[in-house]
Amino acid sequence: MTAASAPIVAIFGGSGFVGRYIARRMAKRGWRVRVAVRRPNEAIFVRPYGDVGQVEPIQANIRDDASTRRAMEGATAVINCVGILYQDSRQRFDGVQAEGAARIARLAAECGAARLVHISAIGADANSESAYARTKAAGEAAVREAFPNAVILRPSIIFGREDQFFNRFAAMARLSPVVPLIGAETRFQPVYVDDVAEAAARGAEGAAAPGLYELGGPEAYTFRALMELMLKETRRRRLLLPVPFFAAKIMASVLDTIQGITLGVLANRQITRDQVSLLRGDNVVSEGAKGFADLGIEPTGVESVVGEYLYAYRPYGQYDAITESAARLKG
Repeated sequence: MTAASAPIVAIFGGSGFVGRYIARRMAKRGWRVRVAVRRPNEAIFVRPYGDVGQVEPIQANIRDDASTRRAMEGATAVINCVGILYQDSRQRFDGVQAEGAARIARLAAECGAARLVHISAIGADANSESAYARTKAAGEAAVREAFPNAVILRPSIIFGREDQFFNRFAAMARLSPVVPLIGAETRFQPVYVDDVAEAAARGAEGAAAPGLYELGGPEAYTFRALMELMLKETRRRRLLLPVPFFAAKIMASVLDTIQGITLGVLANRQITRDQVSLLRGDNVVSEGAKGFADLGIEPTGVESVVGEYLYAYRPYGQYDAITESAARLKG
């Protein structure tokens, strides 16, 4: 197969946390990869994932038909990784996770794409109190309507070198003697980002049957247990302080109000009311749901990976192992 005859995959959000791993895997499989993003100049780093010209950023805004269509014209497969964790005056859950997903699916069908992979999230629920969960469910429904043979992936919380979970709390623990726990007993099933990427790649190449898959790692943990693991890996001793949901709701309401009053100048990136609602429910694979086993993938355990990047948050960073070794010699 020559480069010119290789199939094309359009990855929306392909420069994000999950998207970049998918782009790398698709390039290794010999595909031509279009990384569809709003600002291509900020996604130049994806080009070395393949041979010269194999991986290219392309401008696309999922709020706009024309640019979205242009990004996927001639593509055999389309993958949608676009999602947000926070809302602001420009980025809203409805616009990104419901309307954006619907637009991508509709145009993928119109453009004749053979396959569509849509990345959603465990907890997507049309009846949820959380706008995040409701719009994830609305996006799934729109995808199924426009592209019935789509592969829909619902990962639990995703971890990896660039994650916004372990990195965020490890940074907090580096500065604060206390790590607050909202939903200390809420259960998660952390899933490795590269395993999610492999699942998406199999869906794009036709190696996965159409339908819904829930993706979780080999073990479920409480939020408290995950923070204990983080502290162990970062060699920190911190107080893990459970925060009642009513107190978390008050705190989140104040932060949300400040964001609204300042028109987003002081953005709430700490905890929102919507996130408090999400933390009330477990984030684990449903009993009987299709998952990694149905895709032929053995999921990676969280404890085998997090140490590879959380070492940076240890008291002496990359030199921590040397310091520990020296301490043992003195003993």
